[in-house]
Amino acid sequence: MPRGVQAGPLTGEDLSGFSTSLVLLAALLALAAGAAPAAAPAKLAHVDDLKDKRVGALLGSAHVDYVRKTWPRATLLQYSSPADLLLAVKTGKVDAALSDAEALREILRQDDTLGTLGETLFSFPEGVGFARENDALRTEFNRFLAELKASGVHADMVGRWMEGNVTDMPVLRNAGTGRELVVGISDGTLPYAAVKDGRLIGFEIELAERFGAALGRKVRFSMIDFSGLIAAAATRKVDMIVSALFITEERRRNIAFSDPYYEEGTRVFALRTKLAAYDGPGASPPASFLARAAASFRNNVIHEQRYLLLWDGLKATVIISVFATLFGTLLGALVCWMRMSKQRFICVPARAFIGVVRGTPLLVLLMLIFYVAFADIDIDPLLVAVIAFALNFGAYSAEIFRSGVEGVDRGQTEAAVAMGFARWGTFLHVVLPQTVRRILPVYKGEIISLVKMTSIVGYIAVQDLTKASDIIRSRTFDAFFPLVMVAVLYFALAWLLVLGLDWLERATDRRQRRRQAAPA
Repeated sequence: MPRGVQAGPLTGEDLSGFSTSLVLLAALLALAAGAAPAAAPAKLAHVDDLKDKRVGALLGSAHVDYVRKTWPRATLLQYSSPADLLLAVKTGKVDAALSDAEALREILRQDDTLGTLGETLFSFPEGVGFARENDALRTEFNRFLAELKASGVHADMVGRWMEGNVTDMPVLRNAGTGRELVVGISDGTLPYAAVKDGRLIGFEIELAERFGAALGRKVRFSMIDFSGLIAAAATRKVDMIVSALFITEERRRNIAFSDPYYEEGTRVFALRTKLAAYDGPGASPPASFLARAAASFRNNVIHEQRYLLLWDGLKATVIISVFATLFGTLLGALVCWMRMSKQRFICVPARAFIGVVRGTPLLVLLMLIFYVAFADIDIDPLLVAVIAFALNFGAYSAEIFRSGVEGVDRGQTEAAVAMGFARWGTFLHVVLPQTVRRILPVYKGEIISLVKMTSIVGYIAVQDLTKASDIIRSRTFDAFFPLVMVAVLYFALAWLLVLGLDWLERATDRRQRRRQAAPA
């Protein structure tokens, strides 16, 4: 050891290097001894191979119960939409997933990286769901369905949609003189329901349109997450639900079903690289990044006018964000005044409101307002979203305002009163300007958070940007581009809001204005 250099204790870095050397030495010794490399995971050859694998299923579907009963040791992962389930399979989050056979056929037709495992697992009759109290409408539908089958129209629909890969809706005349018929659907795929050129198409869409025409009622479709369809029908938020619903005993406890209109099977699908039946050559080599990006843009934005979905979603997001911010700010100011009042009967309700709203997850608050508070009221889901977000924003902004007001030195208030200012004049000219400057950075962040949180409004049938992305993904089966595209739109919207709030922050800063006005 060189003179003057003392040995110190071993550091974490030394130990890390030492342990790494041991690992490398052990690996070299194993290779020298002829140790075989670790075997690649076995491919799936039979559905029984899923007994200890990760299996995906649609939340609220009959597939969930099947996986739990058939493969109790498997790790069950549930997803709220078919698009999310497909994304989980393609990114390897699950080893395989269950899907309706007819919808899966359309997916496999467009995506050569996926394949099926085994034969049909089970099948169930599908029917239209109604509230138990709405037996008259259910009887009308059963009569209509019987006539449709007797006339041969039902067989023609099955032939076109289920077997012929048709994507064109027939022209149906509907005078629509009666009350509007609200039909709940989910963002599925063909042959059941999809969006093409800004219009819904599919077997179930045609079925509902024909029923509406038979009743003389215009049909309005309400896009709801699959897991929320039963609740929407049970609370009569919609007149009926039609979304490839299996008629099961568990569902019969909550809603009433029509006579079956189709018999649907269930199959397992996975990436071909995970399936033993596809050991041959895989999919064709991928194109260049730019070519794939251009093709994705055309397919997800231009083709079938899918930009209309994004435009409608952007409008809904902006409307919710702007009005929730405005009403939430006014509500927050009122609650802040109540919270700071010396009167107990005014202060206590404000404290309770802030505590309850801030302690309740926004999604739960949204669902409670839609399905409980307005259970018996026919109200636009967009308005419900504005109310829920305004309440949430008001509770948080009230505390932001209070902290800003209390941060102003009381001596300034007393000085203003001594100079002859009235109470409101003191607040407007002394307290408020300083409060605004103090709270703007936090207030700005709260608004941006509100904009991003609007992505949950799809749970109550509002088609915002995120929901538009789900609808596009369910049609194009593109796992990434719609998500990236919507992320960019959210970023652009938040960036514009930040620019506006930054301008407001500079406009309310007197020192900044004095520096700008001072001569050079």
